[in-house]
This record gives sequence, C-alpha cells and structure tokens, in this order.
Amino acid sequence: MDSKTYTAALGELRALRDEIKKAQAALARLTAARDKQITALAGHDKAKAERIAPAAGLSVADVVAIAPTLAPDGLATPDAAPGPTAPAPAPGPQTDTGAGAGTGPSVSGAVALPRPATPVEPDPQPAAAAPAAPGMVPAGPRVLPSIPAGPDGDRWFTHTANLASTHPNFTQQTRSTVFLDAATGVLVHRDQTVRLELKTATAAEILHQVFHVVPEGVERIYITGGDPWHRDAERYPYLKDAVAAWLNAPAEGWRTDTGRGRDRMAGHFVHARNPVGRYQRENSEQHVEIRSVGEWFDADSADPAVIRDAFVLLWKALRSHWPDAVVMGSPSQTGRDLWTRTIPTRGQFADGFPVLSEELRGLLHATAGQGRTELLTPPAVPEQLPGLVEYDRTFAYAKHTWKSPVGIPRRITAATFASWSEKEQSKALFGCGHWRIRATVPDGWNHVGLLSAPAPGERAWHYPRTPGQTFTTWAGGPEVYAALTNPVAPWRIEILDGLLWDDGKPLDDWSKKLKDCWSRLAATADLHADPQQRQAAALASRAVRAILLYGIGSFAQRPRIVTGTTPRTAERDVPTDAEIIGFDDHTITWQRPTDFARDPYAHPEWAAAIWSGARASLLTMRMREDDTYVGALHTPPGTVVAFRTDAIYLTQPQNWPYHGQPGDYLLKGHLTGLLAAPTTEEQLLTLRDAGRAALTRATAGGA
Repeated sequence: MDSKTYTAALGELRALRDEIKKAQAALARLTAARDKQITALAGHDKAKAERIAPAAGLSVADVVAIAPTLAPDGLATPDAAPGPTAPAPAPGPQTDTGAGAGTGPSVSGAVALPRPATPVEPDPQPAAAAPAAPGMVPAGPRVLPSIPAGPDGDRWFTHTANLASTHPNFTQQTRSTVFLDAATGVLVHRDQTVRLELKTATAAEILHQVFHVVPEGVERIYITGGDPWHRDAERYPYLKDAVAAWLNAPAEGWRTDTGRGRDRMAGHFVHARNPVGRYQRENSEQHVEIRSVGEWFDADSADPAVIRDAFVLLWKALRSHWPDAVVMGSPSQTGRDLWTRTIPTRGQFADGFPVLSEELRGLLHATAGQGRTELLTPPAVPEQLPGLVEYDRTFAYAKHTWKSPVGIPRRITAATFASWSEKEQSKALFGCGHWRIRATVPDGWNHVGLLSAPAPGERAWHYPRTPGQTFTTWAGGPEVYAALTNPVAPWRIEILDGLLWDDGKPLDDWSKKLKDCWSRLAATADLHADPQQRQAAALASRAVRAILLYGIGSFAQRPRIVTGTTPRTAERDVPTDAEIIGFDDHTITWQRPTDFARDPYAHPEWAAAIWSGARASLLTMRMREDDTYVGALHTPPGTVVAFRTDAIYLTQPQNWPYHGQPGDYLLKGHLTGLLAAPTTEEQLLTLRDAGRAALTRATAGGA
C-alpha cells in the first residue's frame, strides 16, 4: 500500500466512523421509543408481558425489566420467599478406568478413605440466589446443588410415575433418501446419479430441482458437501444467523413442516453446522427433510455415491443384529431406537426401565458432565514445546457400557459411608455411584488436576491442581477411586453424600452389537480390494461410532436451548417463554429453554456413569493384556498440553500398546521440533491438524 492509497483509506475509515455514530444515535432513538411504547402498553389493565415480548422482539424478562409492573405475581414482590430453583446444567466428561473393572486394587493403607473421628456432615444448603440480570454471568464459582436433608431429600429417591423405557410394539418406517453434493450438484438416488444445475442452492431451488428428477416419495435429502446454508455467511455476524435465514427463506409451493403421526419433530432445527430443514408441500401430505451428513461423520470430500454406499453398508451391518433396524435421520435417533429393541421382554425389567424422579435427573444434569476439555498453558507447560503428540482413545465410550446403574439409588450419607469397613467403601466406589465430595490436592502435587470443579460462569468446569487446595464437587466412582489410588500421590477425599445404584447391564447387549458392527466394518475398510468400498466401509464404521456416542448422549436428555421459527401471520403462536432473536417480513425466529420432558428414555444416570469412566481413563487405565498402565498420570509432569474428550496431547511420544480395541490409545498426530505452546483452542486445533498431516506423511513414506 502506497502513501496515497493509505491516505484515501483513512478518509474512508473516517466516513465509516461517522456513519456508525449516526446509526448508533438512530438505534438509541428507536430503542428509547420502543421502551416508551412498552411502558405505555403496560398501563393497560390487561397488558401481559408474554403478549408484548414478541411484538417488541424481546424476551419476557427484558420486557419486565423495562416495565416491572408486568412481572408475574410470584416475581413482583422481592420479599417473597424464593421457591425451589432448577439446578444449573453442567457439562461433564467420560471415563473408563481399568481399576474400576473387575477386582482392581483395594482401598487401604495410605490411600484409604479418611475416617474422621466424627462423621462429616454435609455442607448446609446454600440459600437460593436472586436471579442474575439477563446476559450477566454470576461472579465467583458456581455452587453445585446438593440433596436436601431429611424427608425433603428422601422424597427425591423414587421414579417418575407411569414413565419407563419399554420395548417398542411397532416397526420404524424407512424413508426414501437421496444424497446431494450442493457444491457440484451431483445427486444420487438408489443406483442412479444425475447432476443438478444449482445456481443459488437455496432450499427452494434444492426442493424444486430434486423433485424434478426423483419421485415424490423421497422424504430425506442428505447434503454431502457444499453446506448451502453457509453460502451467505459473510452477511451475518454469526453462522447460526446465516443458517436460520437459509432455512426460513420463502420456498414457493412449500411451507415449514408442522409434524405428523409419531414424529414429534416439527419446524426447522437451527444448528450452526448441521441444521435440519423440515418442509411440507402446500396442499399435500408430502413431507421432506434436508439434513447434513455431517451429523454422522466427516465426509472427507467423498463422492455422494460413496456416501450412499456407506449408508447401505451401515444398514446391512445393523440388520445382522436387528432384523427390523432402520437408519433414521440422525445417529442419536437411530441409537436410541436400536437400544429400545434390546430391552428385555422377560425377567426383572420386562416392564421396562423406570425413569428417575425429576429431582434426581436435575441433580445429575447439574453435577455430571461429559468429556474433559482443558488446555494447559505456560507455566504449566514450557513456552516452547519440544513437540506435540496426539493420542486418541478408539471408540472410547464403547469401553464403558458393560455395567450401568439400575433401579432407585440408595442415599449414602457421610455418616453411613464413614461407618463402613474399607472393603465396603472400596466396593461402593467400584459400584455405580455418584458422590458429593470434598477433595484436597496433596502437598507437592505437580501434575494435572484429577477432578472437575465448578468454575465461574454458567456451565464452565475446571480441574484444580494447586497443592493444598480444597474444593467441593460431585464425581463418579471411577474418578474418586482414581484420585485415591493414582500413581503420583493419593488425594484426600471426604464423602459428604452420595447416590449408589445396583449394578446392571441395560446397555451391554446394545453396545456389544454395535461394537461387532463397528469391528466388521473397520476390517472391511482395511482389507477390501475396491478403494471406494474401503472408503465407504470406513465412513460406515464412523457412523456406528456416532450411533453409540450420540445414543448415549440422548439418554442424558439435558434441558437445552431450542431455536424455532413462526410465521409473522401466526405471531401469537410464539411460545410465551421464548426470546425473539430475529425476524423479517415473513418469519419470527425465537429461542427458549426446555424443561425436563416426560421422556420415557431419559436416563442421565447411564450417561453420567459412562462419562465418569471415560474421564478417569484419561488419567489412568490398566491394559490387562500387556500388564501395564496408560493415561496422563503415567507421563512426566509438565508434558500434558491438553485434553479433548477422548484425546490427550503430550509433548513427547509414549510407548503405549495399541490393539485396535475400544478404549485403546491410538497415536493420531505427531509434530516434531520446537513449537510455541498453544494458548487458545484455535491454536491447538491448528497444531493438531498439522500433526495429523505430518504423521500421515511419515507413515506413507515409511510404507
């Protein structure tokens, strides 16, 4: 850039500055006018915040903040006693600990659970805090919920009436499916391939062109490449906004689907990367979904014909164990449907698996998380790393499904646990339990943190590791046992309260069948003579992994934020608790939190147990065949750079055995030479991708 261009660019920047000031002033005037109008409307004797909110493009809470007289009666009196509050959702990790399987080491001697002279009493219940203002993050660490003392807590220990997971008495209907690469226009329907001329790749154009060449009986369109919902992403501040605009753009002859029959899914699902568009032809019973194949696997630029072959191979593999198997729209739907078909029709659970009380489910949602995601930055690691090595656990969750909690849990108080013998304590920690504990990091500790604790923010977790630090948290039995028996130094753990279930195998049959499908498809991917079939089999094996992974996630049934759309002509249909996040001349886009639905397949206790086992196995896991241990705690201090769900990133390679079995650590990437330690997730992912590419080149060169 020369001086003249530089001077001209400065002039343009000043002009933009002035335009921004004018726009900000105009926005301030409009906002003031809107607030004044809301205040005026609030004076009407029948005014309701839930009616005013969608008209104003605000949430009900925002309207009440502007006009406090519109607050519901229960919120209008600040002196009123606070009612029970739903526990804040909390993320969690997954873990399989070799020590947790079978007999394992006993809890004794220096690593015995502390047995205080007087029983440890649970911490007093924290007072309910006043709700934070919209958009504000609470200061200081979250306080995790606990079980009320006495009869109030005892009432939690039950099942939800008339709600259980039972074997289905119907067969899923297949849906005719086509596969479309939106970038190239290649469309595959059964064994036929055609090329569409997609100029804009809008939903309207895709629907029109697809049904110009395929029968109207097609009900699902998988997008295999091109991500058409991202084509105008540069026009929007967030990807989700671009996706919502693409889904909601007018499609002549079509309207947003409103659901049918057993299918409770209605309206579009707005997701930044893998959205679902649901459409119905006007004046017709023709329904169709537009979905991303990215829900199942990374397509790796595979041709749509190869991806169709992958789904055929997947279906055939599943049919070898489930004669009535149907590949549904997403892996989570498929996984849950397949699991229901393994529910026993005889024996103890012939009537199904009852769903826990809403209170216990809420407790598990708030205190049991999924995968451990943590980046350790200097000074925890050197400023310059001598290298970066990625180890990823193969099909990790499948390692942790052999035992799961069943029935109504028993409450184990601090006094009860302290009264047990060491053998009884050890047995309890080996069992299916979820424990409220007070943990203390040992003096001189110089390795990674072992247990998650609530951090400042709505859903954040961190892993304390400062010597002498004490914190209160919840953890599964595998993690507690790992903290007590780890190879570096035992942590001090005090049991404050806990849930202890009977051991069962509700997921074992389902998991074994999926593992067999995965194993056979993976073998085909290695051995088939046709490279296209090898690629298809590899994709199909990843799809099986997704079925198990997301099937487990579906049991958690966490309350979540749902995004939906409503036509402007039906403004009154916007849910009263929704926040308006966008609108145009035709459509209102909103989002709202969901509560715990009466879902007969809600079993957060199963997901929590698997996630706890997986988190523990990131730290230490016994390889029985090789009589050795692997995991982060079996590496030198200061060499762990990051954890990402099932993966560990280290500064140096390890001699860990790999047999291709679920739970084994696979060397997936290796960068050599001095590297600046990553300080952001983006930097870590950049190094990860470079390491995978480098390992692929090295492997190919040595072949």
